[in-house]
Amino acid sequence: MNESLYEHIVVRKQTIMDIIKRVLTISVLILVFIMVFPIIGTLAFIIMLILGFLAYYFILQRLNLEYEYTLVNHEIDIDVIYNRQRRKKLLSFDFQQAEIIAPKNSPRLHSINIEKTHDFSSGNPENKVYAVIININQKRTCVLIEPDQGMINHIRPWMGSKFHLD
Repeated sequence: MNESLYEHIVVRKQTIMDIIKRVLTISVLILVFIMVFPIIGTLAFIIMLILGFLAYYFILQRLNLEYEYTLVNHEIDIDVIYNRQRRKKLLSFDFQQAEIIAPKNSPRLHSINIEKTHDFSSGNPENKVYAVIININQKRTCVLIEPDQGMINHIRPWMGSKFHLD
């Protein structure tokens, strides 16, 4: 089989909301400890260890994100990697089913009515983000990706006139 494989990892930039979530989580833990310690004494340490572990596992670890794009011919799989440890599959689709692929701010996208948007980019405004308009679950969806030049070169032969670089 003549399958071509291309992988690309995009590290998501920390946003202000991520910083606020971290500060609030730690502040709530400290506040709970200060309020509970006078009431139950040393048992508060055990409760704080449990709450701290849960906060770390369910909140703080999920703030360090990387998106991995895996291209096999014209199929793309997008996975998220939490804290460089756990992976979760987010989306898979066939590029050839896309209506158009163009830069996010392209005038070609202004007339398209989008029902849902998935942002799998780094969030860095300096990087070039592409919008893939495709029907997913009977909804016109905009998938925002941040390909490098190798990924663009991989996609272009499969897409033909649907792919725009403007």
